[in-house]
Amino acid sequence: MTEIAVLSGKGGTGKTSLSAAFATINKNMVVADCDVDAANLHLVLQPENYIEEKFITGHKAIIDYSTCANCGLCINYCRFDAIAYINGKVTISETSCDGCKLCARVCTSQSITMVPSDKSRWYIGNYRNGKMIHARLAPGEENSGKLVNVVREQARKTAKETGCETIIIDGPPGTGCPVISSVTGANKVIIVTEPSNSGFHDMKRVLELVANFKVKPYVVINKYDLNEELTNRIEKWCNEQNIPVVGKLLFYAPVVHAMLKCESILELMPDSEVSKEIRSIYNIVFNDK
Repeated sequence: MTEIAVLSGKGGTGKTSLSAAFATINKNMVVADCDVDAANLHLVLQPENYIEEKFITGHKAIIDYSTCANCGLCINYCRFDAIAYINGKVTISETSCDGCKLCARVCTSQSITMVPSDKSRWYIGNYRNGKMIHARLAPGEENSGKLVNVVREQARKTAKETGCETIIIDGPPGTGCPVISSVTGANKVIIVTEPSNSGFHDMKRVLELVANFKVKPYVVINKYDLNEELTNRIEKWCNEQNIPVVGKLLFYAPVVHAMLKCESILELMPDSEVSKEIRSIYNIVFNDK
């Protein structure tokens, strides 16, 4: 089984658009949206979810006011400033609570208990070309790297059940924990960049991260025609580092129109130059041994 992660150093480079195009090239595909903090691939692929499960991200403290002495001892111990007197009553901020459980330990009246944070969800669904696994991390929740791991495990399980040999991973931008979780165990990584100074800089950071995992990287320059001088600099640098630039995509307005129609560019305009280039990228990467 081959797992190919599509990453970018920064948001807005076209990573999800490319992932959506790959997801609609063939039938019997398995796609994992690992950008759990801001998942949006499902907006294009429109899966019909048949599994929905809770994901426990940690615990939050709650107060039983029927026994609370309102002494404020917990306020003094909370290092996250999550507890305060509000309108004369000890109150815990759900978004600030780190779930460390110290307040529950020091409470003399045992009025504070810890409850699971279970507002996050992960899903498995059918979309028009196969199966999609995605997730939604609730606002303010943590452990996005662990949720990415759940998505990937379910993707592997689903691929095995359906006989799919390739998993497409739409990873998160940047170099944080969710990206590390997306890259770990992948066979190949496609890094989507753009001809801007920030895009060039962040591409280098992702490549540095990927090198630690011994995963073969490929670079795609999206919207290359907006700054061909910088595109040439990116290509030259990649060549010097022996990193293959497998494709360059034009800035093409119909890509946005396709997204608005909940389609990939391959579905909306299969014979366009951009669609042909994406197929070429797909064949180069997916057939490279």
